[in-house]
Amino acid sequence: MDAISDPSVEVVVVMSSAQVGKSEALNNALGFYADCDPCPIMMLQPTIKMGEDYSKDRIAPMIRDTPALRPKFGDARSRDSGNTLLHKQFPGGHLTIAGAESPASLASRPIRVLLADEVDRYPDSAGTEGDPVKLAEKRTTTFWNRKIILTSTPTVKGFSRIEAAFLETDQRYYHVPCPCCGHAHRLTWANVVWGKGTPADGDPEKAVFKCPSCSGHFTDTQKDLAVRKGRWVATAPFKRKAGFHLSELYSPWKRLRETVAEFLESKGNPERMRVWVNTALGETYEADGDSLDESDLEARAEKYAAEVPARVLFLTVGADTQPDRIEAECIGWGAGEESWSIEYAVFHGDPDIGEGQNGSPWQAFTDWIRKKRKHESGLDMDVSCTCLDTGGHNTQSVYNYVKRHRGDRIFGIKGYSGWDRPIIGQVTRKRSGKKIGRPIDLYPVGADNAKYTVVTRLRIAEPGPGYCHFPTGRNPEWFQQLASEKLVTEYKKGRAVRAWVPIPGRRNEALDVRGYGTAALLLANPQFDKLALRMKQQIAAMAPKTRKPEPEEEPLFGETEVSEGATEAGDETPAPVKDSRKNPVRRRRGGFIRSW
Repeated sequence: MDAISDPSVEVVVVMSSAQVGKSEALNNALGFYADCDPCPIMMLQPTIKMGEDYSKDRIAPMIRDTPALRPKFGDARSRDSGNTLLHKQFPGGHLTIAGAESPASLASRPIRVLLADEVDRYPDSAGTEGDPVKLAEKRTTTFWNRKIILTSTPTVKGFSRIEAAFLETDQRYYHVPCPCCGHAHRLTWANVVWGKGTPADGDPEKAVFKCPSCSGHFTDTQKDLAVRKGRWVATAPFKRKAGFHLSELYSPWKRLRETVAEFLESKGNPERMRVWVNTALGETYEADGDSLDESDLEARAEKYAAEVPARVLFLTVGADTQPDRIEAECIGWGAGEESWSIEYAVFHGDPDIGEGQNGSPWQAFTDWIRKKRKHESGLDMDVSCTCLDTGGHNTQSVYNYVKRHRGDRIFGIKGYSGWDRPIIGQVTRKRSGKKIGRPIDLYPVGADNAKYTVVTRLRIAEPGPGYCHFPTGRNPEWFQQLASEKLVTEYKKGRAVRAWVPIPGRRNEALDVRGYGTAALLLANPQFDKLALRMKQQIAAMAPKTRKPEPEEEPLFGETEVSEGATEAGDETPAPVKDSRKNPVRRRRGGFIRSW
C-alpha cells in the first residue's frame, strides 16, 4: 500500500498465497484515491459475474461503513445517484468494474488507476481482441501519473501472468529477524521442520520454523512477533515496478501445523499438491513431465474381487460418438474420487440410424447402461449419471437420443477448449429439432481442464484419493489411448499457451471418454459419506436373518411349575377346582409372564 501511494512507482505486482490481504489492499487503494486523489478508476475481475459479486460483497459494505467515503458516493437505491452495481461516481472521478472476458467493458474508457484482481484466472483473450490485461493497460496511456496494480495467486510455472509480471519488477521478499540470533531471512518451506525422523513420519503438531543461520527453532507466536519487526528486501533493480511475494507462512490467521497437515494430505497427489503450492506457498507449480507412459499404466492392472470392487460407491459413464460406433466407459468412484475402470465397451453401427432400426448401435448402448452390475457386497448397482458427447458428425442424432432417455439420467455435453473453462459449465437449452421438439439440457465441458485432471490423476502412483485402478485383461491399445496426448507449450500472439497435442499414430477415444466420465461425476456431485452409510444399511438389510430357537417355557423367579390340579407337595390327587380361570406361565416377547 505504501508503494501504491508512492509517485515513483508506476506498477505494483503482488504474487502471494490465498487469504493474506490482496483484495483488502485493493479496497484500501480504491478508498484512498476516491477520498484523497480522485480520478477515473477501473477494477478488473475475471468475469462480469464475479465483478458484480465483488461490488455487492466487498465494495458496498466498505463505502457504507467508512465515514470518509459514504458522502462521496451516491445512494445506490436512487435512480439518478450515479451509483450502480458496476459503475460508481464520486466527486472528481468514477469507479468502473469490468470483466476480463468482456471486451466491451474494457474499451472506450480512459482510466488512471487499474486495479486487476486474480489475473491468473483471466481468459487468454477477451473475446477475439487479445490479452485482457494489456487491453486494460492501454486505457491508462494518456495519464502521466497512472498506476497499475496486479494481484493474484499464481498457477502453473511458465503460464502464470502474475509470475511473468513479478519477474519484471524488483522482486521484493519479506525478511524477518530470527528470535534466536537476529539473522534476517525469508520464511521458506525448506526451513519448516516437524517431529523426529523423516518429515513423513513427523507430527504436524510439533511443526516449527528453523533459522538457516543458527538452526534455532521458533514457534508461531515467536514468528508473529518477528514479522512485526521485518522488512521488504528487493532482489532485482528497481525500474518503476515494485513486486511483492508473500506466502501463508507469514499469515497471522494460519497456524504452521495446519499448513503442514495440508501438505501431508496432498503429498503423492499431483492434483492436490498443485493447489497447495499455489494457495499456501504462493508459488507456481511445475508438473513432472508432460506425457504418460502406457506401460506404467498397464503394469498397475489388478484383478478385481467382483465386477464392482468393494470401495466403489457410485457409477458414471462417459460416452463418445464416432461416424461408425459409440465408445463408452463405466467408471466406479469411491471416497476421495478414487476411481475404478469397470468396463469399456464399443458399440458398432452408424449413430445416425435411429434407435430400434437395423444397424443402429443405440439399443445395445441403452441396454448396456441399464445393466445391473454386481457389487462385491452382493448388491446390484446402477449407473447414476451418463455424459454423452454431442460434438462430431452425429449431433442431431445424439440430441434426439438424449431427449428420449431423460429418465436414464443421460446428459448431453459439448467440449470446448480454453483453460478458463471449468470441467462442467452452466447448462444451456438446445432444440432437438429445427422447429418442434422439447429442448434438451446441454452442458459445456472444459476439455483442456478435463484432460488435465485425468492425466494428473493417472500419474498418482499409490492407491488413495484420486488414484485410478484398472482391471487385468484390458486391451493394451486402451492404455495407449489413455496416453495418446501430451501437454506442450505454444506461443500465440507472443504469449505462452498450454495445448494438448496428439501423439502421432494413436487414437484418443479412451482419454476423451474418461474425461466425460469425470464430468459426469462433477455433474452428479455425490456425497460419498452418505452413499457409504446407505450402502452399509442396504448390506445389513440384505443379510439373511436366522430365527433364534425358542427356549423351553420355565417358571418365573425360580418357581416350580406344578401340573394343573396337583398340589405343591407332589400329591397326584386332583385338587378341587375353586376357579374356572387358569393361571399358566406363558411366553410373551422373549420372556415369561403369568396371565389369567
